Amino acid sequence: MKLGAYNAVLHDRPLPEALEVLAGLGLTGAEINSGGFLPPVHIPMDDLLASADARADYLGRFEAAGITLTGLNCNGNPLNPLPDIGPAHAADLHRSIEVAGLLGVDRVVTMSGVPGSDPGAAYPSWVVNTWDSQYTDVQDYQWELAVPFWQDVDARARNAGVKVCIEMHPQNIVFNPPTLRRLVERTGATNVGAEMDPSHLFWQGIDPVAAVEWLGPLVFHAAAKDTLIHENCKVYGVLDDRHSRVPAAEHPLNLGGRSYLNRWPDDPAWEFVHVGRGHDVDFWARFLAALAAVDPDMAVNIEHEDQSFDPVEGLRLAAETLIAAKAKAGV
Repeated sequence: MKLGAYNAVLHDRPLPEALEVLAGLGLTGAEINSGGFLPPVHIPMDDLLASADARADYLGRFEAAGITLTGLNCNGNPLNPLPDIGPAHAADLHRSIEVAGLLGVDRVVTMSGVPGSDPGAAYPSWVVNTWDSQYTDVQDYQWELAVPFWQDVDARARNAGVKVCIEMHPQNIVFNPPTLRRLVERTGATNVGAEMDPSHLFWQGIDPVAAVEWLGPLVFHAAAKDTLIHENCKVYGVLDDRHSRVPAAEHPLNLGGRSYLNRWPDDPAWEFVHVGRGHDVDFWARFLAALAAVDPDMAVNIEHEDQSFDPVEGLRLAAETLIAAKAKAGV
């Protein structure tokens, strides 16, 4: 089992320096952003598509650093009805699958996406609970769009020798284990499965270890990101919606088109934290053991989104926890 990190948190430095950071922390894998919400800072997609020499040179950078390229990450919303977002994210995903196949990298991480509520919808719409039949109508329409899109993605992945790993994320039609399995069953997919990220499962009240065991061979890849549930969740709940816009003068992070990352509340009900701050080594050992039971060679990559820690310090703390957990699990 290779422990590594997702590179987006190190986009402020060149690739060789980012790989040096990972190696210095005792990590041996890297997952590289290839488009979607974020631009592909550390991977020359056009060059890699065009040239076998460029691909050999690119892989050589990882080999020289003692790091294995374990996946490409193209998280976005490929089903977004906004014309300046959905088609671009879909094209990035298709290109990521092609590049991964050419590189011999057999994992591409992404999100399922979510369409609008109906044919005339201008914005995406996430249905959380279907107690009213009109929300079932919305879901039916969204799945009618999602199934052919993901059948095409599955075919592209199969032809490229790649597995597409879906992060079960809010604001997507696939956001928990049952919806992941539903997508696979409705599409008949052979090369689409789960990227098991515990962080989004924690705040939904899902046990990530039980989720791994329930999905079994549909788990293709994993992230290591922790979640801390705060005491005020008893009042605000897990569907805390007190996020706010970041003023233009503060240069908000663009997520494509007219979409920008909002600011979290100062007192969130829950927040993403470095591995070990929300759950201890014992949990992460059980998580790694569950993954190893599915695939002993599975890659597990740290995703750092803890705003209380410098990126390198957060990666260091996460790596220490994961390395200790791996030793305890014996995987």
